[in-house]
Amino acid sequence: MKHSVSDTARFDLTVIILALLTAFAPLSIDMYLPVFDAIAASYQAQTQQVELSLTAFFFGLFIGQLLYGTATDKFGRKPPLYLGLVVYIITSIACAYAPNLTVLIVLRFLQALGACAGIVIARAMVRDLYSPQASARVFSFLILVMGVAPILAPLLGAYVAAVLGWQGIFVVVAVLGVGCLATVHFVLPETRARNYDVRMRNSLPTYWQILKDPSFLRFSLTGGIAQAGLFAYITASPNLFLEYFKLSSEHYSWLFGINAVGIIGFSQINGWLVTRYSPRKILNVSLPMLALISVLALWVAAMDAGFWVILVPLFLYIANLGLVFPNAMAGALAEQAQRAGSASAVTGSLQFLIAGIVSALVNHLGDLHHYAMLFAIGGCGLVAVLCYSLMRKPEPAIA
Repeated sequence: MKHSVSDTARFDLTVIILALLTAFAPLSIDMYLPVFDAIAASYQAQTQQVELSLTAFFFGLFIGQLLYGTATDKFGRKPPLYLGLVVYIITSIACAYAPNLTVLIVLRFLQALGACAGIVIARAMVRDLYSPQASARVFSFLILVMGVAPILAPLLGAYVAAVLGWQGIFVVVAVLGVGCLATVHFVLPETRARNYDVRMRNSLPTYWQILKDPSFLRFSLTGGIAQAGLFAYITASPNLFLEYFKLSSEHYSWLFGINAVGIIGFSQINGWLVTRYSPRKILNVSLPMLALISVLALWVAAMDAGFWVILVPLFLYIANLGLVFPNAMAGALAEQAQRAGSASAVTGSLQFLIAGIVSALVNHLGDLHHYAMLFAIGGCGLVAVLCYSLMRKPEPAIA
Protein backbone atom coordinates (compact mmCIF):
# COMPACT_ATOMS: atom_id res chain seq x y z
CA MET A 1 0.00 0.00 0.00
CA LYS A 2 1.51 3.28 -1.10
CA HIS A 3 0.88 6.49 0.82
CA SER A 4 1.80 9.94 -0.41
CA VAL A 5 4.24 11.83 1.78
CA SER A 6 2.66 14.86 3.43
CA ASP A 7 4.36 18.17 4.17
CA THR A 8 1.73 18.91 6.80
CA ALA A 9 1.47 17.13 10.16
CA ARG A 10 -2.14 16.03 10.65
CA PHE A 11 -2.82 14.79 14.15
CA ASP A 12 -5.45 12.22 13.27
CA LEU A 13 -6.31 8.85 14.77
CA THR A 14 -3.38 7.17 13.02
CA VAL A 15 -0.86 9.50 14.66
CA ILE A 16 -2.51 8.98 18.06
CA ILE A 17 -2.19 5.19 17.68
CA LEU A 18 1.46 5.54 16.65
CA ALA A 19 2.08 7.68 19.72
CA LEU A 20 0.48 5.04 21.96
CA LEU A 21 2.70 2.36 20.41
CA THR A 22 5.77 4.34 21.40
CA ALA A 23 4.41 4.58 24.96
CA PHE A 24 4.78 0.87 25.74
CA ALA A 25 8.50 1.14 26.46
CA PRO A 26 8.23 4.14 28.85
CA LEU A 27 5.19 2.58 30.55
CA SER A 28 7.13 -0.65 31.04
CA ILE A 29 10.03 1.33 32.48
CA ASP A 30 8.28 3.94 34.61
CA MET A 31 5.32 2.10 36.13
CA TYR A 32 7.47 -0.11 38.32
CA LEU A 33 10.08 2.44 39.42
CA PRO A 34 8.24 3.42 42.64
CA VAL A 35 8.08 -0.24 43.74
CA PHE A 36 11.76 -1.12 43.37
CA ASP A 37 12.00 -1.36 47.13
CA ALA A 38 8.94 -3.65 47.25
CA ILE A 39 10.39 -5.90 44.53
CA ALA A 40 13.71 -5.99 46.40
CA ALA A 41 11.93 -6.97 49.61
CA SER A 42 9.91 -9.64 47.80
CA TYR A 43 13.05 -11.30 46.48
CA GLN A 44 15.19 -10.47 49.54
CA ALA A 45 17.55 -8.43 47.37
CA GLN A 46 19.01 -4.92 47.24
CA THR A 47 17.42 -2.10 45.24
CA GLN A 48 20.53 -1.86 43.06
CA GLN A 49 20.09 -5.52 42.14
CA VAL A 50 16.54 -4.75 41.00
CA GLU A 51 17.98 -1.97 38.82
CA LEU A 52 19.58 -4.74 36.72
CA SER A 53 16.10 -5.64 35.48
CA LEU A 54 15.95 -2.13 34.01
CA THR A 55 19.39 -2.49 32.43
CA ALA A 56 18.26 -5.81 30.91
CA PHE A 57 15.21 -4.03 29.47
CA PHE A 58 17.43 -1.42 27.81
CA PHE A 59 19.60 -4.10 26.19
CA GLY A 60 16.44 -5.90 25.04
CA LEU A 61 15.35 -2.69 23.33
CA PHE A 62 18.78 -2.48 21.69
CA ILE A 63 18.75 -6.01 20.25
CA GLY A 64 15.04 -6.23 19.50
CA GLN A 65 14.92 -3.21 17.25
CA LEU A 66 17.49 -4.75 14.92
CA LEU A 67 15.26 -7.81 14.61
CA TYR A 68 12.30 -5.73 13.43
CA GLY A 69 14.09 -3.30 11.11
CA THR A 70 14.46 -5.35 7.93
CA ALA A 71 11.35 -7.40 8.75
CA THR A 72 9.15 -4.32 8.68
CA ASP A 73 10.64 -3.20 5.35
CA LYS A 74 10.05 -6.68 3.88
CA PHE A 75 6.71 -7.82 5.32
CA GLY A 76 5.04 -4.42 5.73
CA ARG A 77 4.57 -2.56 8.99
CA LYS A 78 1.73 -4.43 10.65
CA PRO A 79 2.74 -8.15 10.66
CA PRO A 80 5.95 -7.59 12.68
CA LEU A 81 3.95 -5.30 14.97
CA TYR A 82 1.49 -8.11 15.68
CA LEU A 83 4.38 -10.39 16.62
CA GLY A 84 5.93 -7.82 18.93
CA LEU A 85 2.68 -7.10 20.76
CA VAL A 86 2.00 -10.82 21.31
CA VAL A 87 5.52 -11.31 22.74
CA TYR A 88 4.99 -8.26 24.96
CA ILE A 89 1.67 -9.56 26.34
CA ILE A 90 2.98 -13.04 27.11
CA THR A 91 6.19 -11.89 28.81
CA SER A 92 4.37 -9.20 30.81
CA ILE A 93 2.14 -11.87 32.35
CA ALA A 94 5.19 -14.06 32.98
CA CYS A 95 6.93 -11.18 34.81
CA ALA A 96 4.08 -11.10 37.32
CA TYR A 97 4.79 -14.72 38.26
CA ALA A 98 8.61 -14.69 38.16
CA PRO A 99 9.83 -17.02 40.95
CA ASN A 100 13.05 -15.09 41.61
CA LEU A 101 14.89 -11.93 40.62
CA THR A 102 17.11 -13.67 38.06
CA VAL A 103 14.07 -14.94 36.16
CA LEU A 104 12.49 -11.48 36.36
CA ILE A 105 15.63 -9.93 34.84
CA VAL A 106 15.56 -12.43 31.95
CA LEU A 107 11.84 -11.86 31.39
CA ARG A 108 12.33 -8.11 31.34
CA PHE A 109 14.85 -8.59 28.54
CA LEU A 110 12.30 -10.66 26.60
CA GLN A 111 9.53 -8.17 27.37
CA ALA A 112 11.65 -5.45 25.79
CA LEU A 113 11.94 -7.52 22.60
CA GLY A 114 8.18 -7.17 22.28
CA ALA A 115 7.92 -3.56 23.42
CA CYS A 116 10.44 -2.27 20.90
CA ALA A 117 8.27 -3.29 17.94
CA GLY A 118 6.07 -0.29 18.63
CA ILE A 119 9.05 2.07 18.71
CA VAL A 120 10.59 0.90 15.43
CA ILE A 121 7.38 0.61 13.46
CA ALA A 122 5.80 3.83 14.71
CA ARG A 123 8.88 5.81 13.65
CA ALA A 124 8.99 4.07 10.28
CA MET A 125 5.29 4.81 9.71
CA VAL A 126 5.87 8.49 10.52
CA ARG A 127 8.59 8.55 7.83
CA ASP A 128 6.23 6.74 5.44
CA LEU A 129 3.56 9.39 5.90
CA TYR A 130 5.44 12.69 6.37
CA SER A 131 8.25 14.78 4.95
CA PRO A 132 11.32 15.37 7.20
CA GLN A 133 10.09 18.75 8.46
CA ALA A 134 6.54 17.53 9.09
CA SER A 135 7.91 14.36 10.72
CA ALA A 136 9.83 16.49 13.25
CA ARG A 137 6.49 17.96 14.31
CA VAL A 138 4.90 14.50 14.56
CA PHE A 139 7.88 13.26 16.59
CA SER A 140 7.22 16.18 18.96
CA PHE A 141 3.70 14.84 19.42
CA LEU A 142 5.05 11.35 20.02
CA ILE A 143 7.32 12.80 22.68
CA LEU A 144 4.25 14.46 24.23
CA VAL A 145 2.73 11.02 24.74
CA MET A 146 6.08 9.62 25.91
CA GLY A 147 6.22 12.55 28.33
CA VAL A 148 2.70 11.97 29.63
CA ALA A 149 3.60 8.34 30.31
CA PRO A 150 6.25 9.23 32.93
CA ILE A 151 3.75 11.56 34.63
CA LEU A 152 0.99 8.99 34.89
CA ALA A 153 2.97 5.74 34.96
CA PRO A 154 4.72 6.06 38.36
CA LEU A 155 1.50 7.29 39.99
CA LEU A 156 -0.51 4.52 38.35
CA GLY A 157 2.15 1.98 39.27
CA ALA A 158 2.16 3.08 42.92
CA TYR A 159 -1.62 2.84 43.19
CA VAL A 160 -1.85 -0.47 41.32
CA ALA A 161 0.83 -1.90 43.60
CA ALA A 162 -1.05 -0.66 46.66
CA VAL A 163 -4.10 -2.66 45.58
CA LEU A 164 -2.67 -5.65 43.69
CA GLY A 165 0.96 -5.73 44.77
CA TRP A 166 3.86 -4.98 42.44
CA GLN A 167 2.95 -8.02 40.33
CA GLY A 168 -0.30 -6.30 39.38
CA ILE A 169 1.67 -3.70 37.42
CA PHE A 170 2.72 -6.32 34.89
CA VAL A 171 -0.83 -7.65 34.61
CA VAL A 172 -2.08 -4.13 33.85
CA VAL A 173 0.47 -3.55 31.06
CA ALA A 174 -0.44 -6.95 29.59
CA VAL A 175 -4.09 -5.89 29.45
CA LEU A 176 -3.05 -2.62 27.77
CA GLY A 177 -1.12 -4.69 25.25
CA VAL A 178 -4.23 -6.71 24.40
CA GLY A 179 -6.22 -3.51 23.86
CA CYS A 180 -3.49 -2.06 21.64
CA LEU A 181 -3.26 -5.26 19.60
CA ALA A 182 -6.99 -5.09 18.85
CA THR A 183 -6.75 -1.39 17.94
CA VAL A 184 -3.84 -1.98 15.59
CA HIS A 185 -5.69 -4.79 13.84
CA PHE A 186 -8.99 -3.00 13.34
CA VAL A 187 -8.01 0.68 13.07
CA LEU A 188 -4.36 1.26 12.09
CA PRO A 189 -3.80 1.35 8.31
CA GLU A 190 -0.88 -0.37 6.64
CA THR A 191 1.58 2.22 5.30
CA ARG A 192 4.06 -0.04 3.53
CA ALA A 193 3.20 -2.95 1.24
CA ARG A 194 5.18 -6.15 1.38
CA ASN A 195 8.42 -5.78 -0.58
CA TYR A 196 9.64 -9.07 -2.02
CA ASP A 197 12.93 -7.48 -3.09
CA VAL A 198 14.04 -7.04 0.53
CA ARG A 199 15.98 -10.04 1.82
CA MET A 200 16.27 -10.81 5.52
CA ARG A 201 19.77 -12.17 4.93
CA ASN A 202 20.78 -8.69 3.82
CA SER A 203 19.84 -7.16 7.17
CA LEU A 204 23.38 -6.73 8.45
CA PRO A 205 24.75 -5.28 5.19
CA THR A 206 21.78 -2.90 5.08
CA TYR A 207 22.36 -1.81 8.66
CA TRP A 208 26.06 -1.33 7.92
CA GLN A 209 25.30 0.85 4.90
CA ILE A 210 23.01 2.99 7.05
CA LEU A 211 25.64 3.29 9.77
CA LYS A 212 28.19 4.47 7.22
CA ASP A 213 25.97 7.41 6.29
CA PRO A 214 27.72 10.37 8.03
CA SER A 215 24.53 12.40 8.36
CA PHE A 216 22.59 9.47 9.85
CA LEU A 217 25.36 8.65 12.32
CA ARG A 218 25.80 12.26 13.39
CA PHE A 219 22.15 12.81 14.23
CA SER A 220 21.63 9.34 15.71
CA LEU A 221 24.59 9.60 18.07
CA THR A 222 23.65 13.13 19.09
CA GLY A 223 20.10 12.14 19.96
CA GLY A 224 21.03 8.79 21.48
CA ILE A 225 23.79 10.06 23.76
CA ALA A 226 21.70 13.02 24.90
CA GLN A 227 18.79 10.70 25.63
CA ALA A 228 21.09 8.37 27.59
CA GLY A 229 21.21 11.09 30.25
CA LEU A 230 17.46 10.61 30.67
CA PHE A 231 17.94 6.88 31.12
CA ALA A 232 20.69 7.47 33.66
CA TYR A 233 18.09 9.44 35.62
CA ILE A 234 15.47 6.70 35.18
CA THR A 235 17.87 3.99 36.32
CA ALA A 236 19.43 5.72 39.32
CA SER A 237 16.61 7.93 40.56
CA PRO A 238 14.88 5.20 42.66
CA ASN A 239 18.07 4.56 44.59
CA LEU A 240 18.85 8.28 44.98
CA PHE A 241 15.40 9.55 45.89
CA LEU A 242 13.79 6.53 47.58
CA GLU A 243 16.80 5.32 49.56
CA TYR A 244 19.23 8.25 49.89
CA PHE A 245 16.72 11.09 50.26
CA LYS A 246 14.01 8.82 51.80
CA LEU A 247 11.14 10.06 49.66
CA SER A 248 7.90 8.11 49.79
CA SER A 249 6.80 6.25 46.66
CA GLU A 250 4.02 8.80 46.14
CA HIS A 251 6.35 11.82 46.48
CA TYR A 252 8.85 10.17 44.17
CA SER A 253 6.08 9.64 41.60
CA TRP A 254 5.14 13.33 41.75
CA LEU A 255 8.79 14.35 41.37
CA PHE A 256 9.09 12.10 38.35
CA GLY A 257 5.97 13.66 36.89
CA ILE A 258 7.18 17.23 37.39
CA ASN A 259 10.33 16.47 35.42
CA ALA A 260 8.22 14.90 32.68
CA VAL A 261 6.21 18.14 32.43
CA GLY A 262 9.39 19.83 31.24
CA ILE A 263 9.97 17.50 28.29
CA ILE A 264 6.28 17.73 27.38
CA GLY A 265 6.35 21.52 27.35
CA PHE A 266 9.55 21.83 25.35
CA SER A 267 8.50 19.17 22.84
CA GLN A 268 5.33 21.13 22.15
CA ILE A 269 7.34 24.33 21.77
CA ASN A 270 9.41 22.36 19.28
CA GLY A 271 6.25 21.41 17.40
CA TRP A 272 5.60 25.12 16.93
CA LEU A 273 9.23 25.94 16.09
CA VAL A 274 9.54 23.37 13.28
CA THR A 275 6.77 25.15 11.38
CA ARG A 276 9.15 28.14 11.16
CA TYR A 277 12.69 26.76 11.35
CA SER A 278 14.49 23.66 10.12
CA PRO A 279 15.29 20.88 12.63
CA ARG A 280 19.00 21.64 12.19
CA LYS A 281 18.58 25.31 13.12
CA ILE A 282 16.72 24.31 16.27
CA LEU A 283 19.53 21.89 17.17
CA ASN A 284 22.09 24.65 16.63
CA VAL A 285 20.45 26.53 19.51
CA SER A 286 19.22 23.72 21.77
CA LEU A 287 22.52 21.83 21.87
CA PRO A 288 24.58 24.77 23.26
CA MET A 289 21.82 25.10 25.86
CA LEU A 290 22.28 21.39 26.65
CA ALA A 291 26.03 21.92 27.07
CA LEU A 292 25.49 24.70 29.63
CA ILE A 293 22.96 22.60 31.54
CA SER A 294 25.37 19.65 31.53
CA VAL A 295 28.16 21.77 32.99
CA LEU A 296 25.72 22.93 35.68
CA ALA A 297 24.83 19.31 36.49
CA LEU A 298 28.50 18.36 36.85
CA TRP A 299 29.18 21.38 39.06
CA VAL A 300 26.21 20.63 41.32
CA ALA A 301 27.32 16.99 41.66
CA ALA A 302 30.91 17.98 42.42
CA MET A 303 29.71 20.43 45.09
CA ASP A 304 27.60 17.66 46.69
CA ALA A 305 24.61 20.03 46.67
CA GLY A 306 21.39 19.35 48.54
CA PHE A 307 18.08 17.91 47.39
CA TRP A 308 16.46 21.10 46.09
CA VAL A 309 19.58 22.26 44.25
CA ILE A 310 20.03 19.09 42.21
CA LEU A 311 16.46 19.32 40.96
CA VAL A 312 17.30 22.42 38.87
CA PRO A 313 19.79 20.92 36.35
CA LEU A 314 17.79 17.69 36.38
CA PHE A 315 14.60 19.45 35.28
CA LEU A 316 16.39 21.64 32.73
CA TYR A 317 18.23 18.71 31.13
CA ILE A 318 15.14 16.55 30.74
CA ALA A 319 13.08 19.49 29.45
CA ASN A 320 15.70 20.42 26.84
CA LEU A 321 15.51 16.91 25.40
CA GLY A 322 12.12 17.99 24.05
CA LEU A 323 14.02 20.28 21.68
CA VAL A 324 16.95 17.97 20.94
CA PHE A 325 15.49 14.51 20.43
CA PRO A 326 12.67 15.10 17.87
CA ASN A 327 14.97 17.09 15.60
CA ALA A 328 17.82 14.60 15.90
CA MET A 329 15.39 11.80 15.00
CA ALA A 330 14.04 13.75 12.01
CA GLY A 331 17.63 14.39 10.88
CA ALA A 332 18.59 10.72 11.19
CA LEU A 333 15.65 9.50 9.07
CA ALA A 334 15.55 12.39 6.60
CA GLU A 335 17.48 10.64 3.80
CA GLN A 336 16.26 7.10 4.58
CA ALA A 337 12.79 7.04 3.01
CA GLN A 338 13.35 3.77 1.09
CA ARG A 339 14.67 1.93 4.14
CA ALA A 340 12.89 3.81 6.91
CA GLY A 341 12.18 0.65 8.90
CA SER A 342 15.82 -0.44 8.92
CA ALA A 343 17.03 3.10 9.67
CA SER A 344 14.51 3.42 12.51
CA ALA A 345 15.77 0.13 13.93
CA VAL A 346 19.43 1.15 13.71
CA THR A 347 18.94 4.56 15.32
CA GLY A 348 16.71 3.08 18.03
CA SER A 349 19.18 0.30 18.73
CA LEU A 350 22.05 2.75 18.95
CA GLN A 351 20.07 4.81 21.44
CA PHE A 352 19.27 1.89 23.70
CA LEU A 353 22.72 0.35 23.41
CA ILE A 354 24.09 3.64 24.71
CA ALA A 355 21.31 3.78 27.30
CA GLY A 356 22.10 0.23 28.45
CA ILE A 357 25.81 1.00 28.81
CA VAL A 358 25.11 4.21 30.73
CA SER A 359 22.51 2.43 32.87
CA ALA A 360 24.97 -0.34 33.77
CA LEU A 361 27.70 2.25 34.48
CA VAL A 362 25.44 4.29 36.74
CA ASN A 363 24.38 1.13 38.55
CA HIS A 364 28.05 0.27 39.17
CA LEU A 365 29.12 3.79 40.15
CA GLY A 366 26.18 4.19 42.52
CA ASP A 367 28.24 2.45 45.21
CA LEU A 368 31.01 5.03 44.80
CA HIS A 369 29.03 8.27 44.80
CA HIS A 370 25.36 8.98 45.53
CA TYR A 371 25.30 11.61 42.75
CA ALA A 372 26.59 9.22 40.05
CA MET A 373 23.37 9.98 38.18
CA LEU A 374 24.22 13.68 37.83
CA PHE A 375 27.78 12.94 36.69
CA ALA A 376 26.37 10.62 34.02
CA ILE A 377 23.79 13.18 32.90
CA GLY A 378 26.39 15.94 32.59
CA GLY A 379 28.78 13.66 30.72
CA CYS A 380 26.10 12.50 28.28
CA GLY A 381 25.08 16.06 27.47
CA LEU A 382 28.62 17.21 26.75
CA VAL A 383 29.50 14.15 24.65
CA ALA A 384 26.29 14.58 22.61
CA VAL A 385 27.18 18.18 21.83
CA LEU A 386 30.73 17.16 20.88
CA CYS A 387 29.40 14.49 18.50
CA TYR A 388 27.18 17.00 16.75
CA SER A 389 29.99 19.55 16.47
CA LEU A 390 32.87 17.26 15.50
CA MET A 391 30.91 15.14 13.01
CA ARG A 392 29.78 18.19 11.06
CA LYS A 393 30.28 17.50 7.35
CA PRO A 394 28.69 18.73 4.14
CA GLU A 395 25.35 16.91 3.94
CA PRO A 396 21.92 17.25 2.36
CA ALA A 397 19.52 19.67 4.03
CA ILE A 398 16.90 17.97 6.23
CA ALA A 399 14.30 20.65 5.81
